[in-house]
Amino acid sequence: MNRLLIVLLGIIFLAACSGKSSKPSDTPTSGNITITVDEALKPLIEAEVAAFESIYANAHIRVIYTSEEEAIALMLKDSARATIVSRKLVPEEAEILTKQQYKPRQLKVATSAIALIVNNNNGDTTISMGDLKKILSGEIQSWGWNHPPKKGNSAGMEVVFDQPNSGILRHLKDSVIRFDTLQKNWFALKGNSEVIDYVSKKPEALGLIDVSWISDRDDSTANKFLDAVRVVRISEDSGSYQPYQAYIAQGRYPLKRDVVMISREAKSGLASGFMSFIAGEKGQRVVLKAGLVPATMPVRIVEINRDPISISPE
Repeated sequence: MNRLLIVLLGIIFLAACSGKSSKPSDTPTSGNITITVDEALKPLIEAEVAAFESIYANAHIRVIYTSEEEAIALMLKDSARATIVSRKLVPEEAEILTKQQYKPRQLKVATSAIALIVNNNNGDTTISMGDLKKILSGEIQSWGWNHPPKKGNSAGMEVVFDQPNSGILRHLKDSVIRFDTLQKNWFALKGNSEVIDYVSKKPEALGLIDVSWISDRDDSTANKFLDAVRVVRISEDSGSYQPYQAYIAQGRYPLKRDVVMISREAKSGLASGFMSFIAGEKGQRVVLKAGLVPATMPVRIVEINRDPISISPE
């Protein structure tokens, strides 16, 4: 009888231990997880993580900032619970998770944009979409292609971007013009801040960055970057526009792109909680303050009439 009781107690103990181990070690508002993020989106996600952890003291999110391709690859290999990039999974990537018996959750949380920047001594402050396509295809490789050279733009053009496997380049290939190889005057650096630094020192450079690095006018680092370089206008038939929040929201700025969070969680854990936070009111206010366009709340656009006020005589 005693032996039978011991066996039963042992079975109950093992079942209890098994039940505990099957539960997630984190909740939507607590625990420790790792996520991956396209480095181009770092200013926005740093702000979102800081806001989330300030509200939920028991939540700790470790972020790996890397290229878009590597960020997705790490998530697919289960080295990260979620990823934040500028596109949704392609069918082949989604199939990898399906075979692992996961159904990925994919949610657009903001709209950002690609900004073109030049040296402060470069006289070219506007590039048409037609000329941008020629730059991407390699047809244009020097400044002053449509006018006599100005100060700082008589040399050959250097096009610099954040890193190999760049999500910025991938977006330009998908949305502007297809180019299979990079031109000899194209250079990958090690991040968006390095692109800004390089352009600030090279009058012949054209930089490609995510606008989140320069869009928060209350951020001292963003203002420092804006002082170091000049943001190029993109022109189309409807006019020329810089990547301001209002123009991105209205669809006037042509190089806008989505910010998408992808989670591989089978149950509702910390990644799901963070996704809900970013998509909710508090997280969308962080997006708004960062100078980007929220996905789930309207942007108030105020148009200022700069025409002089005429006062009719009495």
